[in-house]
Amino acid sequence: MKTPDPDHPITISQNPHRIRVVLGGFIVAETTEALTLREGSLEPMHYIPRKDARMDLMDRTDHKTHSPYKGDASYFTVTAGGLVRENAALSYEKPSSAVREIAGYLAFFPNRVDAIEEFAD
Repeated sequence: MKTPDPDHPITISQNPHRIRVVLGGFIVAETTEALTLREGSLEPMHYIPRKDARMDLMDRTDHKTHSPYKGDASYFTVTAGGLVRENAALSYEKPSSAVREIAGYLAFFPNRVDAIEEFAD
């Protein structure tokens, strides 16, 4: 496993805002305990604790990917409001030690849900 370094930095911080994920007019996840992961030049990703997600609207898929910095990712299809978005969320069940804080959290792809909203409470 590769370790983040100055050429490929990864930072994880507690997000002070409320994060809400919406699909088909339904809130599929909402939390004030999100972690925001910033990786190199990629867009930041919000990781949401599973306890704050509607897991009843998610089905694990067979799709998997591997990040040399984070490890193996599992994916979930999200179904809400009559919409089905395949592989709309991912989770690192056993991430590398460099990003262990995101273990079991969910991150949603902005282009596969209607909105990922951030509110200052």
